[in-house]
Amino acid sequence: MQGVFLDAGSVGDDLDWQAIDNAASGWQTFHNTTAEQIGPRIENADIVVTNKVVLDGDTIKAAPNLKLICVAATGVNNIDTTAAAACNIPVINVTGYASPAVSQHVLALMLAFATRWADYHRDVMAGAWQRSEFFCRLDHPIEELAGKTLVIVGYGELGEAVAKRAAAFDMHIVIAERPDAATVRPGRLDFDSALAQADYLSLHCPLTDATHHLINEAALARMKDTAFIINTARGQIIDSPALITALRNGQIAGAAIDVLDNEPPRDGHPLIEADLPNLIITPHTAWGSRAARQRMLDGVAANIQAFAAGDDSGRVN
Repeated sequence: MQGVFLDAGSVGDDLDWQAIDNAASGWQTFHNTTAEQIGPRIENADIVVTNKVVLDGDTIKAAPNLKLICVAATGVNNIDTTAAAACNIPVINVTGYASPAVSQHVLALMLAFATRWADYHRDVMAGAWQRSEFFCRLDHPIEELAGKTLVIVGYGELGEAVAKRAAAFDMHIVIAERPDAATVRPGRLDFDSALAQADYLSLHCPLTDATHHLINEAALARMKDTAFIINTARGQIIDSPALITALRNGQIAGAAIDVLDNEPPRDGHPLIEADLPNLIITPHTAWGSRAARQRMLDGVAANIQAFAAGDDSGRVN
């Protein structure tokens, strides 16, 4: 089978590609692919691998040889899975590969708020410590994660990994039920009540119609004014204008986000332009450890090999 990797540059240039090379008889590997280039590049392909390049229904239907779509990620919101299913083309993602990297990123963001290390570093660079009367400075309130309530929305592998690491800091873990759930499952708390309890809220749910702008004006109004939001899932899960208002008005204490609803934000973004002191933004790097990226690439190869052997049980459509 002939394979095409549309945006290999997005996974970095420091990985071992041997497993991918061995997974198909031939490959065309592109650093990146624009919308106009997709059709010509996949028209003769049996396998298409994409990280973030969008494959819509028309594009999928116009590729006569296409037999398999592999997503080099967990989220498949860049694929028209309905159109792929109608064409009997499995869409298979990679799960679990980034749990160690994402969970440590979440804890790092929570610790940034708790310890205020960035504020203290800026103070030192500005000479404040050097001018201090005492051996230490306590200008920025320092908190402890111990005893704080962490509410997790989306309790798959990533949510579980975050809970495990947060428990090591003696945090109280609450698993929120889906807001559209008819019943609350054992061990979970209804969504609205969970929001009200959160000292930290960490989002790990997929982007769906039900989770689009899940964190909106109404949700933010239910939260404590001392609460922090961490988002390493998808940018569209948070209503950005509502978040800006909540941060400016002190409805919540802060937010740290690794994702935006438009990436990269070439034309700017309201959250970046707001220049809020209680907002941390990282450029979609939570997943990006070399070990995680290698696991992802090897997972894509394993999915292709399984499909070639007649096993498409990992399909999401």
